[in-house]
Amino acid sequence: MKKIYLDNAATTPLDKSVISEMTNVMENFYGNPSAIHSMGREVRTLVEKARKTVASLLNASPSEIFFTSGGTEADNTAIRCGIAAFGIKHAITTKIEHHAVEHTLNALLKKGIINKLSFVNIDCKGNIDYNHLEELLQNNERSFVSLMHANNELGTLSDMERIGDICEKYNAIYHSDTVQTMGHYVHDVQKLKAHFIVCAAHKLHGPKGIGFLYVNSNIKIEPMIFGGAQERNMRGGTENVYGIVGLAKALEIAYSEMAAHQKHIQTLKDYLKNKLIEVIPGVEFNGETEENKSLYTVLNVSFPEMEMSDMLLFNLDIQGICASGGSACSSGSNIGSHVLNGIGACPNRPAVRFSFSKYNTIEELDIVVEKLKAIVEKNTLV
Repeated sequence: MKKIYLDNAATTPLDKSVISEMTNVMENFYGNPSAIHSMGREVRTLVEKARKTVASLLNASPSEIFFTSGGTEADNTAIRCGIAAFGIKHAITTKIEHHAVEHTLNALLKKGIINKLSFVNIDCKGNIDYNHLEELLQNNERSFVSLMHANNELGTLSDMERIGDICEKYNAIYHSDTVQTMGHYVHDVQKLKAHFIVCAAHKLHGPKGIGFLYVNSNIKIEPMIFGGAQERNMRGGTENVYGIVGLAKALEIAYSEMAAHQKHIQTLKDYLKNKLIEVIPGVEFNGETEENKSLYTVLNVSFPEMEMSDMLLFNLDIQGICASGGSACSSGSNIGSHVLNGIGACPNRPAVRFSFSKYNTIEELDIVVEKLKAIVEKNTLV
């Protein structure tokens, strides 16, 4: 049975061109990029070429790009080091951020590094109340603001330019977890006014274990990881050269094919949404689903209450369909999704996050709808 993979918000399959690029480096360029001999200098050139590629795509300076082990490390570095650099005691976020943000800020509050953590109001679809954000900034001391670009479970988008303008007005430091949107939308850092944005390559058909942190050149932070002079003294440790090269290649491909992929994937999302409405009475959707308000790769479906709701994902897996219940980073946890709890979703309705990539097809979705219809009809409570 051929598997149907619809969990691309968790991780994406590697693009063959990325594999080829990485394999070439693995086979032919194995010097340490910190070495002064010719083989080391060759590898250093690869790292810096990748950095320039990333910077060019973001309209940034290469000196603003720091390679990390992924989005979680990038978020942690931005939050911990950004707050420390400016002695900030007040942070602002939402209750539906990724745990890389939520847990980090709570840890800083618990340790007394910040003394207040405020949560911006959100509506039942996960939209930010921008007026409340401004109130929080106006009524508190200088703040650190961490608001993700697109929610990883719901797909609901925030307006980064509007947030940047509000933060600039109150001299706040602005960090956005852009892991789900990097490579899916154009990020022009000259327009965004963000101090930090992040990337995890495996969300855009690149390798796992590599990402980057953009740090606006107008601010300076101290390293979070010590032990070497790598990344211009900002991150100790020998560089993941294969990953760095793969990341740059994946992002380059993503930008060059972005319009076509967005059109294709949006078509898939709309098709699945409409087919589910057609065949499953009472189906609803968590978060925004409109094209200009929602990440086009994510559709969070709320199914009618049914017997053994917690078995829905398992039943899909038996049918060869890979999807997720909320964030994949919480898989295996018996605690419900903090995101769905945060928007007040009905706890008795099972939710499935379907997330798409350029490799998915309409034919696959027809099979998914057929299997879902049978599962729901068999288990729905009367």
